[in-house]
Amino acid sequence: MLCSFTAMAQDYKTHKVQEGETIESIAKQYLVTPFDIYALNPDAKSSVSVNTVLIIPTSRVKNEPIPEEIKEVVSFKTHKVRRKETLFSISQKYGIEIEDIKKYNKRLYSENLRKGDKIKIPKYKTIVNKVSLNNTVKKYTVLPKEGKWRVAYKFGITVPELEALNPNLGEVLQPGQKVNVPNISNNEEKTVEEAYNYYTVLKSEGYMALNRKLGVTQEELEALNPELKEGGLKLGMVLRVPQDVKTDYVIKDIENTNLSSNLRNLSAKKIALMLPYRTHKIDVDSTEEAKKKIRTDRLLSVSLDFHAGALIAIDSAKRLGISTHMKVFDTRNQSAQISSILNDNDFSEYDAVIGPLMPKHLDRVASELKKDNTPVVSPYSMPVNLYSNVFQTVPSSELLQETMINYVKSDSLPKDMVIISDSKHKAISDKLLAEFPSAKQIFSRKNKKGQEAYFIYQTELEAIFKNGRTIVFLETDNEGFASNVISVINGLNTNGKEIILMTTDKNRAFEGREISNYHLSNLKFHYPSVNKTAEPTSRNGFIRAYRRAYNVSPNRYAVRGFDLTMDLLLRLASEDDLYKASTTEIETEYVENKFRYSKKMFGGYYNEAVYIVKYDNLTIVEAKR
Repeated sequence: MLCSFTAMAQDYKTHKVQEGETIESIAKQYLVTPFDIYALNPDAKSSVSVNTVLIIPTSRVKNEPIPEEIKEVVSFKTHKVRRKETLFSISQKYGIEIEDIKKYNKRLYSENLRKGDKIKIPKYKTIVNKVSLNNTVKKYTVLPKEGKWRVAYKFGITVPELEALNPNLGEVLQPGQKVNVPNISNNEEKTVEEAYNYYTVLKSEGYMALNRKLGVTQEELEALNPELKEGGLKLGMVLRVPQDVKTDYVIKDIENTNLSSNLRNLSAKKIALMLPYRTHKIDVDSTEEAKKKIRTDRLLSVSLDFHAGALIAIDSAKRLGISTHMKVFDTRNQSAQISSILNDNDFSEYDAVIGPLMPKHLDRVASELKKDNTPVVSPYSMPVNLYSNVFQTVPSSELLQETMINYVKSDSLPKDMVIISDSKHKAISDKLLAEFPSAKQIFSRKNKKGQEAYFIYQTELEAIFKNGRTIVFLETDNEGFASNVISVINGLNTNGKEIILMTTDKNRAFEGREISNYHLSNLKFHYPSVNKTAEPTSRNGFIRAYRRAYNVSPNRYAVRGFDLTMDLLLRLASEDDLYKASTTEIETEYVENKFRYSKKMFGGYYNEAVYIVKYDNLTIVEAKR
């Protein structure tokens, strides 16, 4: 113990928090990063009070004194302006800046230099001071082929820490891009060596899990990554591993988890459902008026469908021994009503809150309930802020893109690639070209004024498509352009050619009246999706129960209401709380939706389970590998 304490005394120091100090200000004072302090003081993430004693690690930030030249005026020389002389020529003559001349001849800020003027020319002496660094972050210029993990590894931080230092960082780093990194000494920077492979640690992965996945023992990992002996494994940490270790694992290959076989927390669940029913606008005394309102009010219709699915989920959970008390709140889609709900109710004892529907209202609720650590589940929309208590159930557009790209990359069969887009979607077109360098890139034609014309000529494509498989990525949100391209390539899909149409964003352009479903089916149209489509003749228990209750088949909002609520209740019954039941190792799937949550560093949880679906004989089915 004495040896251990002595070692700590050499590598660490303590700091007692003073009034007004923050983790950021303390980190700057000791030339460390906030992440370094959090690693040794986990409780500091939630709050830091006055007189709290923090353990501060020895700084890795370079702090060698930097020479800084300071010019000091020692005298002045009078100069009489000659014909044709300018401020520039005078500054060159005396070896000073034009601004230096103006500074001591202030009228020259507003007047021109004239022949015969007498101006003061300062004479300087140079004083060299040595200044220490006063911050822990510097700018780094991304090099070609550098991704997030390479930059994170180079500067000894995790990928989530790199993202936290750069809140607006995109999914892909571009050469020449400036990013914030720890301001460590040059000799502290790590080099990515081609003789090794590299692996990024996932949430909740320990040495045993890495041994099973990579076949590398803890001792071998520590030998290659000495920092593990001090700080252990961390989410997003980039590890050096032997070159023959395969690290390109696809997350979505995780086997689905049947939570119903591991129910151990069967206490009654308390759920709140906040949706914009807007019942105050419905005339309950008029059946026809109420029916009309349901048909015409989009928010009411979606809310009722989701609610109907949720009720069947609660009934299904009850049969498994899970009792649920669900309280329903009508948000009316009004901020004032949200405030009233929060003021009049105590949500600290709730296991979870589903909703509200609108992002700004969900943000208000999540922000208020964060202090009680009450989970807030976003049913449809992307949250404004992914607070630590927020569950984003809809995968992001960036994740949909990456899943589609990885799907194509995993296809080892011979194929040609073509990328077609309009200028508005040039960014994703360029990203696809970077991922598939051998692909041919084609853009929409422009008119004589240089404006987007949204078409291509058939002759442009005839020579491109050869016999065999060709994958065509079409990136647009213009229905006319989508119709033009789909019609052309469908006409070329003959005589030994197999053209497969794909997109990273299946928007309304692919659903318009001008789009032929026959063409999409003939081209086996593939796209990433939040959900798949259940078979109309499915014998699924939920679909049968819904038909018995309402005499119609459930739409996607009702199915989502069932899937999300059922998943929520099963997770709550399998662990002490929703947070513990939402690790990346757990992937669940129900009727049309699946859920696998990953936690954002310093943030909440987001669903990273995505489907790849395709058109097959005029139906939409899940595309299998």
